[in-house]
Amino acid sequence: MQNTLAQGYEHLRRSILETAGDTQVDLRAEVEARAASLSGREGAADPQAGPLGIYLDKLAQQAYRLVDADVERLLEAGYSQDAIFELTLAAALGAAAGRFECATDALAELS
Repeated sequence: MQNTLAQGYEHLRRSILETAGDTQVDLRAEVEARAASLSGREGAADPQAGPLGIYLDKLAQQAYRLVDADVERLLEAGYSQDAIFELTLAAALGAAAGRFECATDALAELS
């Protein structure tokens, strides 16, 4: 089962970070790394500037506080709905991965 879970995660990660889309692959990887670092992954990742950075940091740390106005600011800054969706997925993936890595490290220390 663990192998199937790892394979599923890797497929999801590649689908979000490595496939063609409205945003560049490098940007999605940077977004994932930043969200993961804000969520417990070791190492620092550079923040994005402007409204994108504000949106992504809020998503990684306090997603429940996101409102329509946050998305509207990105649309006004020139991001397409598809780009916002892709970057949201990358940030959510990073946040989840960072928390998972932090939790598994804590469990390993207990053993």
